[in-house]
Amino acid sequence: MNVAKSGYHVFCANSTPAFSRDQLLKTRVEIKESVRGQTIFIIQTIPRDVNTAIMELLIMAYALKTSCAKNIIGVIPYFPYSKQCKMRKRGSIVCKLLASMLAKAGLTHIITMDLHQKEIQGFFTFPVDNLRASPFLLQYIQEEIPDYRNAIIVAKSPSAAKRAQSYAERLRLGLAVMHGEAQCSESDMADGRHSPPCVRNTFGHPGLELPLMMAKEKPPITVVGDVGGRIAIIVDDIIDDVEDFVATAEILKERGAYKIYVMATHGLLSADAPRLIEESAIDEVVVTNTVPHEVQKLQCPKIKTVDVSMILAEAIRRIHNGESMAYLFRNITVDD
Repeated sequence: MNVAKSGYHVFCANSTPAFSRDQLLKTRVEIKESVRGQTIFIIQTIPRDVNTAIMELLIMAYALKTSCAKNIIGVIPYFPYSKQCKMRKRGSIVCKLLASMLAKAGLTHIITMDLHQKEIQGFFTFPVDNLRASPFLLQYIQEEIPDYRNAIIVAKSPSAAKRAQSYAERLRLGLAVMHGEAQCSESDMADGRHSPPCVRNTFGHPGLELPLMMAKEKPPITVVGDVGGRIAIIVDDIIDDVEDFVATAEILKERGAYKIYVMATHGLLSADAPRLIEESAIDEVVVTNTVPHEVQKLQCPKIKTVDVSMILAEAIRRIHNGESMAYLFRNITVDD
């Protein structure tokens, strides 16, 4: 974790907290200098140990709050638990819980990038700047993919169609959408296909007759759009478990795509992702550096990185100087 302290005229990264852990792996934070009345930027990337990183951030923010810092701004390029932003069965909306914890710890502002759902900003009681990585990924497509004019943008599921459509419109390219049973992108997704049961419940109120809900039945996997003889570019916001991407690449190869790229903002690349990518039909996986993935790159040369530190640094500068953030969102739509 890095800390940048800004006064009225200066901006420097010279305020480094002392982190220590006792034998039970508990974290303690000590602020080495006065931060009274100052604006503090906490830069916290999320490594493999997500929960430890969150606790470090919470403890650091609370230490700054109790040290009378004026503003505490968290710079969190990848916001963890962002996929757990909807209620499923008897689960919980963990993303809302995390937003409440950050507010309680003392954060007054967050800078992040490509939230899994834009509506997550409504979970917070303070401002959230949700920056976009799409300009950097679009630039990579134009500069690094030969003959990209012969490409087609692919959404690996209908839920990703809006993002894919935005890329296709900006690049003046065609659009294809994968649809079918194999495209459940979130693991253990309870979509209600077995609830309510297929038989009527006779133990309800005798005067209550609820209509019988039809069970969901997804069609066999298919590609909506022509990918024959084209470069297929699959776009998404997060690439974690890559089984869906690998399966999509195999289908696209069968349908005639001669080269396949995967573009995503956050490259979590968990478990055996590097090995699966290396053995798959995917030619290249392009992700930004919002999440550290140096080890995965050593394991799989197909993984490429796009640097987005420039826009995060500019966001910090503009907030520090009280300038408008509108420049960073120029030509950005809600679907980007």
